[in-house]
Amino acid sequence: MKVRIGFAIGGQRALGIERYGAVLDDLDRLRFDSVWLPETFLSGTFDPLVGLAYAAARTPRLKLGTHLVAPGRNVFQLAKSLANLDQLSSGRLLLVFVPGLTDAAERSVQGMPAGDRTVWFDANLPLLRALWRGDEVEGARLEPRPWQQPLEVWLGGKGAASLRRAGRIGDGWLPGLVTLDEAIAGREAVERAAAEHGRQISPEHFGINLSYVLDAATPPASVPQRPAGDTRDIVAFGLPALRGLVGRWVAAGFTKIVVRPVFPPADWSAELAQLADAVVDLQT
Repeated sequence: MKVRIGFAIGGQRALGIERYGAVLDDLDRLRFDSVWLPETFLSGTFDPLVGLAYAAARTPRLKLGTHLVAPGRNVFQLAKSLANLDQLSSGRLLLVFVPGLTDAAERSVQGMPAGDRTVWFDANLPLLRALWRGDEVEGARLEPRPWQQPLEVWLGGKGAASLRRAGRIGDGWLPGLVTLDEAIAGREAVERAAAEHGRQISPEHFGINLSYVLDAATPPASVPQRPAGDTRDIVAFGLPALRGLVGRWVAAGFTKIVVRPVFPPADWSAELAQLADAVVDLQT
């Protein structure tokens, strides 16, 4: 089983766009497997496709990951943008599609203020895959096609419908804000749904988003976006605790680990070096 450790950059407000290139250089030099740019519209995050295109040109090795808000996008333009990015990066693109945030303002600027946004996946993921294969779709044929054949799309989400969808049409599952027990049960639900539809998800295609706080003495109550109850399966307080946390998830069979700081580092280079010392050698 290949274990890979990626790093998620929360946004320009945390980093500053002028420092983005230097952080990419550090991640590459320190041998992280991937950089991840999650997408929101109102929280100061980088545009993931622009940011990852820059990363593709800046670093020759880092894989390029994003939790991309797919609903509301034109499927033909999305297919072309992602195929171009995968080609320009020589096949380093990692995709997790998410329906977006539940915040009403986020949904409004996303272009889907009401209704079930998840139905987009059922209607459009097959079209994306057809275009990436080189099939003609509604009179259109995509060139160039993605470097990766197939270009995989993992799905997020932790509700019952999301788990069934990940098994039915996804290539992998990478959630966040779930405990280890919840994730183990979720993986089993994904695998059951895949089997029911004559599919099999690779055992290496299950991952998790984990957060850490550099100062082990930080009160858990000060951490935003944390689940109710015990946070120790999701947020590590101190880097020794993060190493142990990553180890527990890997031992349970989750091999794509994406870590992010809860609070913006005061010194990005120094913190990334400490983080690398704590977890990068867990890659196999």
